[in-house]
Amino acid sequence: MPYLAHTAHSQLLALWLSCIGCTLTAVSLGVIQWRVWLVSDREVISSGVAWVGVFRACFNSHTLVTPGYRVMHCRFISLMEDFTPPEIVAGQVLMLLSLLVGLCGNAGGVYTLRNVYFGMGKNSPIRLTFLTSGALCLMAAIMSLTPLLWNLNSVVTNQTIKFPPEFKLPPTPDSQHVGRGIWVGLVGTSLMIVSGIIFCTYRLPVRSENRAETVTDSRGASTSATGGKDNPAFEFHEH
Repeated sequence: MPYLAHTAHSQLLALWLSCIGCTLTAVSLGVIQWRVWLVSDREVISSGVAWVGVFRACFNSHTLVTPGYRVMHCRFISLMEDFTPPEIVAGQVLMLLSLLVGLCGNAGGVYTLRNVYFGMGKNSPIRLTFLTSGALCLMAAIMSLTPLLWNLNSVVTNQTIKFPPEFKLPPTPDSQHVGRGIWVGLVGTSLMIVSGIIFCTYRLPVRSENRAETVTDSRGASTSATGGKDNPAFEFHEH
């Protein structure tokens, strides 16, 4: 197996970007500030600000506090409820799927880089596994990008959610703006797109003939026509 470690440095960077992207996707799922509602009635919502996330709707209150919180009231948003808008349902389903697919892409990248850097998996198609990892990362990015842009559009067009009375939220906010959850998710999605492209652009060294030729340079070091240099320790280990 030729020595290919010097050909995959960009893919190592892509793996780091993909790991950061998956982490940011997971963080955006837990952040409740996807939509930030500003309300004028502060009788229940003491701060005048309510946060609508993918799974919860919360606000600070001095009169209505959820057990386990000090000054916050939160209610879980179920995708089975009639009031749940389609963009929230898409966020709950597609963001989780994106996280799962992205982790599979990372696992494929780790496996392929292990084969490249440590000379393992002689029969493993390096370029195909890199291409598969990149496709998974791009698929994860598309899955997360869909609900992120959908919710972003809902905020920009000032669409509301008809929460039931137990949520203690008004039918419509005075105004709303995009929260940090969407921005964190968009950054993570961008990193996943970049990593997927880098994975897919991996190329094996080109052979000039069917059989690799060995060329000796002026310093006496032998170089193969595949573009890789002979590694004596690696060859000794193989023998």
